[in-house]
Amino acid sequence: MKTADFPGTPSSSRALPAAKLKTPRATWRSYMVLEKLGDSLRAALRKIAGASYIDESLIKEIVRDIQRALIQADVNVQLSLSITRELHRRALEETPPPGMSPREHVVRIIYEELVKILGASRDVPLQKQRILLVGLYGQGKTTTAGKLAKYFQKKGLSVGLVAADVHRPAAYDQLKQLAAQINAGFYGDPEAKDAVKIAKAGVKALEGIDVIIVDSSGRHALEPDLIKEIESVGKAVQADERLLVLDATVGQQAGPQAKAFHDAVAITGVIVTKLDGTAKGGGALSAVAEVKAPIVFIGVGETIDDLEKFEPPRFISRLLGMGDLETLLEHAQEAIDAQKAEALTKKIMAGKFTLHEMYEQIEMLTDMGPMRKLASLIPGVAGKMKDSDMESTQARLRRFKIIMDSMTDAEMTDPKKVKSSRVQRIARGAGVSPREVKELLRNYETSRKAIKGFAGNRKMRKQLMAQLEASGVDVGEE
Repeated sequence: MKTADFPGTPSSSRALPAAKLKTPRATWRSYMVLEKLGDSLRAALRKIAGASYIDESLIKEIVRDIQRALIQADVNVQLSLSITRELHRRALEETPPPGMSPREHVVRIIYEELVKILGASRDVPLQKQRILLVGLYGQGKTTTAGKLAKYFQKKGLSVGLVAADVHRPAAYDQLKQLAAQINAGFYGDPEAKDAVKIAKAGVKALEGIDVIIVDSSGRHALEPDLIKEIESVGKAVQADERLLVLDATVGQQAGPQAKAFHDAVAITGVIVTKLDGTAKGGGALSAVAEVKAPIVFIGVGETIDDLEKFEPPRFISRLLGMGDLETLLEHAQEAIDAQKAEALTKKIMAGKFTLHEMYEQIEMLTDMGPMRKLASLIPGVAGKMKDSDMESTQARLRRFKIIMDSMTDAEMTDPKKVKSSRVQRIARGAGVSPREVKELLRNYETSRKAIKGFAGNRKMRKQLMAQLEASGVDVGEE
């Protein structure tokens, strides 16, 4: 029996109305991706930073360290040697540009050469389009269809999913559940065996939706009948994008797979999945880049949000511990309510800071994800804070919220009212010790004084207001 569901409409097959389902927050495992490689590369950069001067022996040592790190991450040996030879040549022959120290210049060369390994990036446009997902069995294709749908939803586009995998019995149910989870459109027929007919009917049924994603059948190998089916389905739905889904755990074998699909059906991009669970991620990414099939997304975890647009410069910047402010801002825009943030900014600019404002600040920060992952995006912080310190900070912020939940509105508005007897009552209500309630109050008082000092500094306030207005934030008086 054919099924067509649309966003916002109830379906008897759903356990709960789609609108009530909560999408799990991203686990941010992307910043654990190739963690061992990142640690090795950051260790090499620390050698540069700690050296009294840059000479040939140091360059040779750094090159050896990077070469070893790349090979351990399953990057092809010849490619690793080629990249490190070029790194060695440039570091010794090139003169640092004006204003850049020899140390900074060597770091810059390392960054540029590593970016080269991953090839040029390509954007999948944020517009009305039809996307066909292709790949072999076990690559995470159906799961990726749901993640891709969520990605486009977060960018403001409506999405529909078509279950055109007629060979794997569970594919229909899995895709339908994913569509329900994110409240996306869905079309499928569990009894049908003609992928082309389902794909055609699905596109027609979901007409009017911005992005239609078709989940196609896989095989154990790239066989002639699979090539023919992909071509037929692609023509039937007039696919704008043919994206190959590849499992990172295959390492360097991802290259030949990508080339075979590229030659057979002219894929427009590659999605590399399961990067969070393998040491072979470097091999998969570099191998795919070598065959000139652009990687457009990477799967970095198990939840529906764990899909990232792949941008080599940002990716390498995080690996090297240089942070990634662009991604940090993007996640902030997705996680934080713009109107609430603007209202909070106005209050703080005016010097108003009660526990209500502190609670909002903590809520906005925790909504963006775990502290460990946020820290990896901040230049100067990435790779320097201990995991234990970040975990304890995260736990402290959660505890502060629980304590504030046990306070009255009057106490939140005027924390000076919280004296000894009230501290005891709040501690009992929050299930914490009185000492922890006092810790919150001390932290609040420190923040309040800092904000009061800022609000009274007319020059600094004027500079920040100009920056915020340039970013489109209305900082006018309420």
